[in-house]
Amino acid sequence: MIHEEDYGEIIEEKLFPVRFTTKSIKMAKSTLKNLANIKHNILRISVKGGGCSGLKYSLTFVKQTDHFDLITHKNGLKITIDIFSANYLINAKIDYLDNINESGFKFYNPNAIRTCSCGSSFTT
Repeated sequence: MIHEEDYGEIIEEKLFPVRFTTKSIKMAKSTLKNLANIKHNILRISVKGGGCSGLKYSLTFVKQTDHFDLITHKNGLKITIDIFSANYLINAKIDYLDNINESGFKFYNPNAIRTCSCGSSFTT
């Protein structure tokens, strides 16, 4: 029996378009542990229209994956990205910063031509 959360293509971590630092995975797992709704246990990475540069990054926890998602696992965390977003984030890296100047998840996207000053939106 196929469950809805099993939709998409499961791929090896090394083939997944986005890389993660150890700290970003640790913080995502910590955040997930503190959520009240444990059914939403898949980290979804996406790109959406908006922001001051045209496209913005999004990280959310979801309950299931979709037919056109790529799915991988890293250190016990299930991660998904849709094909549209994957095209914008090939070889991107997600880190977690916690210092005097910045705190939160940070995207390093080699495909971005221009980013806004806060780093949450970009154009390609």
